Amino acid sequence: MAKQWSEFTTAQRTGVVAAGALELALTLTAAVDLVHRPAEQVRGPKLAWWPLLLVQPIGPVGYLLVGRRSD
Repeated sequence: MAKQWSEFTTAQRTGVVAAGALELALTLTAAVDLVHRPAEQVRGPKLAWWPLLLVQPIGPVGYLLVGRRSD
């Protein structure tokens, strides 16, 4: 059975909140970059990256590391 939030220690709660904040920051960074980056500087179609950004945490990290061209 899954733990209830009240059963987590303070350190565990802090870790969960920090991980969530990091995922949110990565997703927002990737989304803003995708909006402003010209299609020629994106590997693959821009429309294909949008649903991938929702796959946490692989999508945003994948876009930031692989999806952008640095030409």
